Amino acid sequence: MYRTITMMLLPLLLAATGQAQVDIWEHSQTTERVILTPYTVSGGDGTAVIICPGGSYFWLDHETEGRETAEWLQKNGISAFVLDYRTAEVPDFIFRYRLLFRGNRYPDPQDDLRQALDYVRSLKRDDGTNYRRIGVMGFSAGGHLAMSSVELFDKEHWPDFVTAVYPVVTMDGECVHKRSRRGLLGESRVKDTALRDLLSLERHVPDNCPPVLLVNCKDDPVVDYRNSVLLDTALTEKNIAHRYVQFETGGHGFGASDTKGTEESRKWKSIFMEWVQQINGKW
Repeated sequence: MYRTITMMLLPLLLAATGQAQVDIWEHSQTTERVILTPYTVSGGDGTAVIICPGGSYFWLDHETEGRETAEWLQKNGISAFVLDYRTAEVPDFIFRYRLLFRGNRYPDPQDDLRQALDYVRSLKRDDGTNYRRIGVMGFSAGGHLAMSSVELFDKEHWPDFVTAVYPVVTMDGECVHKRSRRGLLGESRVKDTALRDLLSLERHVPDNCPPVLLVNCKDDPVVDYRNSVLLDTALTEKNIAHRYVQFETGGHGFGASDTKGTEESRKWKSIFMEWVQQINGKW
């Protein structure tokens, strides 16, 4: 019901902001309807970013981690695409109906991101060229989704870089974010050890992983900051080009807001811009 209401209201919201909406599954055999909202720029260096908002794989933060983040990237010359990937939704969070019915669960969000990457990769810009580089930026559970794209997808579907901000990383151990694990796996599979291992990102970093920017805060009250430590350690052991920025303060859920979080944590935006320019120069 939650997703149905959202899909009904989304065209009105997008019309109000002047943004077009794209159903990434429209020309496929699936009956799913998954919306990608573009915030494109003319010119620029051909960089695009697909944004995966957070929400514990149960819902999505469309504003702070969606629209505001896209507008910030757009203002800085980077085309952005907000992905409204499938989640378990609020009714299941309350009633746990996926004990009896499939509902939305893994690999649905991952399938949506793969399809979004393929869609953006096929687009023509104003000058008739394709985007030169396509990254994925995710927040919280969306950070898990973003990083899973290089661990679970075939290489031809990989993004060129990943940015994970206060991400969920592991599906096991004492620092696991249990709500996200339940949201992704589903109530009937939450104890599936093989699936928990597969979706614990610190265990499956590929040797040729693209560059990663990892950001979180030590005072995060939602996702234990040690999730990012686990991923940083795994990336370091594989000698992957990455940068890990750990702030002392800022908490969780600040996205690209100019007011949420702390002055310290909001520095991640300028760090990202410096980092993406640096890695772009290596291509």
